[in-house]
Amino acid sequence: MDMGRESRWEKDAMTVEIVFAVVTAAFLAAIVFGALLVPAVLVGVSGPAGKALLVMGAVLAAFAAVWRVVRVLLRFDAVRRQGR
Repeated sequence: MDMGRESRWEKDAMTVEIVFAVVTAAFLAAIVFGALLVPAVLVGVSGPAGKALLVMGAVLAAFAAVWRVVRVLLRFDAVRRQGR
């Protein structure tokens, strides 16, 4: 028996979970970025304040995306270790 080796279904489950994490992270990043950018566009912010909002939106979106991927994968690992 292959003790310590993952079965095919475990590898497939991990692949599905990774894709899920990345896709939901992209959606979350788009929402966070849009939440900062849309009000700035509607109000008409330009110049340094506009660039600052753009940079802040990009940084917060990247942070939210990384947080989402880490959270989903850690949750998946915890469930996998419990044997569910």
